[in-house]
Amino acid sequence: MTDQTCQLAKALRADMSLPEMLVWSRLKQRQPGKPVFRRQYPIGPYVADFYCSKARLVIEIDGMAHDIGDRPERDIVRDKWLKDKGLEVYRIAARDVLADPEEAVEGIIIVTLNRLNLLAL
Repeated sequence: MTDQTCQLAKALRADMSLPEMLVWSRLKQRQPGKPVFRRQYPIGPYVADFYCSKARLVIEIDGMAHDIGDRPERDIVRDKWLKDKGLEVYRIAARDVLADPEEAVEGIIIVTLNRLNLLAL
């Protein structure tokens, strides 16, 4: 993780998209038994939208930009790099977050708890 990546993460935290804000407003509520997440978290040369260190899980909220140009290929390279570091990547479409933020976050929590259970084996 470079200073440049840390600065980018800081800038991204100040300028989150609406779907990211909807997810963060729900994930940041720390409750007993629920996983803890960080937002716009630098990992190596990348910045994860959300990260649960205990589950080694990266959450990515994908807007339409992830479907155009070379972005799909860049996402594949990024996901491979993260997986090579032992991290799992869970992607959710921004449109799904906008349609039902509660359900989207519930899905994130379920994936995270499943990952925690898997790592505990």
